[in-house]
Amino acid sequence: MLDTTSPPKAHILNQPDAPSIAERLFATRDRSMELAAPLTPEDMVVQAMEDASPTKWHLAHVTWFFETFVLKPYLPGYRIFDDSFNFCFNSYYESQGARHPRPKRGLLTRPSIECVMAYRAHVDEGLRTLFEQRADMAPDVARLIEIGINHEEQHQELLLSDILALFDANPLRPAYQEAADINDTEPQLPVRWITHGGGIVKIGHSGEGYSWDNENPAHEALIHPFAIASRLTTNAEWLEFILDDGYRTPSLWLADGWTTVNREGWNAPLYWHQSDGGWMQMSLQGSRPVSPAEPVAHLSFYEAEAFARWSGKRLPTEFEWEFAAKAAGEMKNGARSGALRPHRTPDTGSANAPQQLFGDLWQWTASAYLPYPGYRPPLGAIGEYNGKFMVSQHVLRGSSYATPPDHSRTTYRNFFYPHQRWQFAGLRLASDHV
Repeated sequence: MLDTTSPPKAHILNQPDAPSIAERLFATRDRSMELAAPLTPEDMVVQAMEDASPTKWHLAHVTWFFETFVLKPYLPGYRIFDDSFNFCFNSYYESQGARHPRPKRGLLTRPSIECVMAYRAHVDEGLRTLFEQRADMAPDVARLIEIGINHEEQHQELLLSDILALFDANPLRPAYQEAADINDTEPQLPVRWITHGGGIVKIGHSGEGYSWDNENPAHEALIHPFAIASRLTTNAEWLEFILDDGYRTPSLWLADGWTTVNREGWNAPLYWHQSDGGWMQMSLQGSRPVSPAEPVAHLSFYEAEAFARWSGKRLPTEFEWEFAAKAAGEMKNGARSGALRPHRTPDTGSANAPQQLFGDLWQWTASAYLPYPGYRPPLGAIGEYNGKFMVSQHVLRGSSYATPPDHSRTTYRNFFYPHQRWQFAGLRLASDHV
């Protein structure tokens, strides 16, 4: 059973009242179903690669989270929907026992889609009963529901990234959904370099509002003077890198990156395909010509670092990024915008603040994913959520066009392995020369 000992205050949301958290919970549950609505039952079962998961698995796993950590311990008389689901839909919680291997989730043709939908309805009914019986909503229960909401929102973004991987592997390259047209004819805006004098700055979450444990504790960090690009790197700039033999010049690459490039045969970002008319790019809107002014997407850390070196620049550290982002505006092209692709840089914004820090694409940083000074993972199973992955990965900051709004904040730390490319990740350059 999940240990419900309260973590330090900075790790949790300020205590919500039951009606508001209930409204947000069921809106989140409904949003997952909306994202799955354009898919066929066949789309929901297949797994494109080992890193991705089928839509059916995502829908079941987030439901398993609520059943396992909320309903089982806190709803008297709750009936488990199916005892085998703990094995089928546990992700990586060692405390919850054995589980189906991640690379083989696409083999779970049973339980059926209909059964998973019945599972979601069963758990949602249990959650409604819990709210009826516990209108006062004790802090430990509210905390777990809040974690579950944020967890399901993370899987909503993963669902879209995994569907894109699946549809790219389909020779028909179908579109997930049509979206509003974007003007692809306007030229890219020139890069402005925004300088910062550095100093000792506060990094990490302040304790107000929700945060994951890896955003804490807040602490001081020394930042040297630096400059950061006003916008994300574009497809046009990446095409210059390709034409200049960027993928074939070993001096640009870290050793592991160069090994990966040659082993995998990389010669362009993920989802780029050459045709008689030039480069095409697979997106959630289907296959379309690469738009020069659009931010370049689906890069590995290795590619982002090599491009920065080719440019005579570097990637920002996560502390530099967070410091620069304190002056940024809100997310414009996020999950609720309906764009389903990154936007070209808008010709607006402050001359002293970078654009596209939130929305469009996650941004690789030069920082390894490590604990902050004084970090302690929460007790119990929730301690497995972030802390045990703090090795061999790199931090991404910002948010993407598929990121739910509540996950767009200056302190949010996303993280992936340096070779992974299927996420909605791009880059922003930085420089020591100010």
